[in-house]
Amino acid sequence: MTFSFICSSFLLGVGLAMDAFSVSIADGLANPGMKQTEKIKISGIFAAFQFLMPLIGWGFVTFLEDTFEIIRKFIPWIAFFMLLFIGGKMIIEEVVNIIREKKGKKAEYFRDSGKNSEKEKNTTLAALLLQGIATSLDALSAGFTTAGNPVYMALVSSLIIGAVTFILCILGVTFGKKFGEKISNAATILGGCILILIGVKILLGF
Repeated sequence: MTFSFICSSFLLGVGLAMDAFSVSIADGLANPGMKQTEKIKISGIFAAFQFLMPLIGWGFVTFLEDTFEIIRKFIPWIAFFMLLFIGGKMIIEEVVNIIREKKGKKAEYFRDSGKNSEKEKNTTLAALLLQGIATSLDALSAGFTTAGNPVYMALVSSLIIGAVTFILCILGVTFGKKFGEKISNAATILGGCILILIGVKILLGF
């Protein structure tokens, strides 16, 4: 294992983490009242998937290369529809809630309260798992970069990628949270739009 290998893994981690970083901003926008433990949970889930996916990709390339080639062409579509579903759901729920508030009906959630709110649905475990999968599917291809290397090198590379993702996502959630506090209802809609745009980016291969 060389210094250049570690540097390459770090740079690869930064590149692969960009989608997760953007989604973490969206999660922070959607739930500006989240606690520190929630920020760690979001970042930890994204980091875990970014750690696992390159290892899975390494396994596919090493042992099941033909199978991986069949799966790979569907990856952008899977990620797109996952993010479209999550982002669209966020936007629709927030628009409905705004309409209800304007009509004078009781809001479905209370801002800055410690209770489970409608906004917190965007950061439930199920939603975060979907986000984690969608933003890490392209990391399967990172297995190509470690194919042919022994398993311990693939493991080290994945650990670096996961660590980089965790740090960037903590920063992303923190930024989104602070910005979301300023723009109120529009924050969730903006967060949903970000998720959809990331899905489009993945689909188009940008």
